[in-house]
Amino acid sequence: MRPAAAALAAALTLVLTAAPAHAANLLANPGFESGLTAWTCPAGQAVSAPVHGGAKALQAIPAGTDLARCQQTVSVQPNTAYQLSAWVQGGYVFLGATGTGVNASTWGSPGASWAQLRTSFTTGPSTTSVTLYVNGWYGQGPYLADDVVLDGPGGTPDTQAPTVPANVTVGAATSSTLTVTWTASTDDTGVARYEVSRDNGAPATVTGTTYTATGLTANTSYGFRVRACDAAGNCSAYSPGVTGTTTAGGGGGTLPKRVLVGYLHASFANGSGYIRMSDVPPEWDVINLAFGEPTSVTSGDIRFRRCPAAECPNVEPEADFIAAIRAKQAQGKKVLISIGGQNGQVQLTTTAARDAFVRSVAAIIDTYGLDGLDVDFEGHSLSLNPGDTNLSAPTTPVVVNLIAALKALKARYGAKFVLTMAPETFFVQLGHQFYGPGPNGAADPRSAAYLPVIHALRDDLTLLHVQDYNSGPIKGLDGQYHTMGGADFHVAMTDMLLAGFPIMGDPANVFPPLRQDQVAIGLPASVNAGNGFTSVAEVQKAFDCLAKGTNCGSYRPRGVYPGLRGLMAWSVNWDRYNAFEFSRSHRAYLDGLT
Repeated sequence: MRPAAAALAAALTLVLTAAPAHAANLLANPGFESGLTAWTCPAGQAVSAPVHGGAKALQAIPAGTDLARCQQTVSVQPNTAYQLSAWVQGGYVFLGATGTGVNASTWGSPGASWAQLRTSFTTGPSTTSVTLYVNGWYGQGPYLADDVVLDGPGGTPDTQAPTVPANVTVGAATSSTLTVTWTASTDDTGVARYEVSRDNGAPATVTGTTYTATGLTANTSYGFRVRACDAAGNCSAYSPGVTGTTTAGGGGGTLPKRVLVGYLHASFANGSGYIRMSDVPPEWDVINLAFGEPTSVTSGDIRFRRCPAAECPNVEPEADFIAAIRAKQAQGKKVLISIGGQNGQVQLTTTAARDAFVRSVAAIIDTYGLDGLDVDFEGHSLSLNPGDTNLSAPTTPVVVNLIAALKALKARYGAKFVLTMAPETFFVQLGHQFYGPGPNGAADPRSAAYLPVIHALRDDLTLLHVQDYNSGPIKGLDGQYHTMGGADFHVAMTDMLLAGFPIMGDPANVFPPLRQDQVAIGLPASVNAGNGFTSVAEVQKAFDCLAKGTNCGSYRPRGVYPGLRGLMAWSVNWDRYNAFEFSRSHRAYLDGLT
């Protein structure tokens, strides 16, 4: 027995000495999960989106001659090899190490996608410390860095990649999501993450063996590939591609790939003048009749009164108005009743008000043979009770009752029902900063109050066109505040809808992305129509950036959104007042997109 035991021990010794001694990350706070702790970074901050791994990443902004360098000094051993890597985004990003006898660097220009920079160095005979750094470049805008790794010392660097993920399948299809699953890979030190590429795009990162792609277009095929990566940054080859197809959308009839949505002043007159339905230009695909208004704030009873002849001398007879609606519909246009507006506050505080809303709105739709409903609740129509922050299960009556009313109308009219919403940024994107009442009542309870409504109706929603005007500065996913009137504002606001965003920065309470075909950008049609007018050139610059990934300004969206649906304008009337600049310029532009 003793000789056998000795042989076994010797064999174990051989096995243990043959196994490579993998290096460990020497950096403190490498993923910026603890903010900037351990880093010297005067121009940087930790942000919660976008991130490569974990819940935080570094964002830094070069200004003037400052490259926005972030650095950390670590102790090292002389005459030793080290490997340095980091995941980065930005126009130009540099990664390197300096110290006695050490001057290593590399750089890349990954743009809006995460890419890994890697370099290595060997310390000199008297090197005891090195400074690792990451920085941007002059005038190139913000950069991002995450998961910085300094491997060493000792042993053999880990260069063995995990095995390729197997049995990759796509299933659980909805109109906006597909779920990808696979068999776990193997690796000598363990798999740190999986990367899932959709249609050969930038990969999404997950730690498990399942991934759900969201914000997809209904009735559309998508391809997926998966690879496995270990902690040292070694990644397998991608798996063979697999495809899946989303189900048909939640309804709304047939709309063009790119749409123009315009509000028609049908019940009132102002300085823009009245337009007969038959005279609405053909450029508009969706015509929202403004407005159906409540008989009282809390009754739920909605009435649509056409503009009286005393206010609108050229108003057409009712029969001609209805005939013109039919003619537009025969041309493929959709005509909706828009409820609310600036002066039409609706608060469905009771179930009785909810039921009255459904009955009265259905009566308007049936009377005029309309295609659906636009929800334009403004002012104090929607607000959240203190503590009501559950996106998926709100308890505030005005929110719960509105959701139930819209679902009832959808059920009444079925797949042909067009449902659109036109909230202000205050009700949606402000959720990145506030969500209902804040500490000591500091936040307005209306902030982000539309989010649970949009979330509950996302499978039934035809279009969401947030009003990117009459707005204060809003914080984007880059952690910076953006001001209306320029391309960056529209890119930042739309990016939040299509990439999703954590409410109040809480990664456990995230508003999921909408489908690209559900989103249009809301704009004033002229300088007279609202604060935040944006020139034709700036609007099309924003659309280029979002839909094509080109012509971007300082804000870089989290992805490219070729399915972005179009533009909304307040209003058809103000567009005519401005010599049809909006509809003619943007119709030609949208029609020129692939």
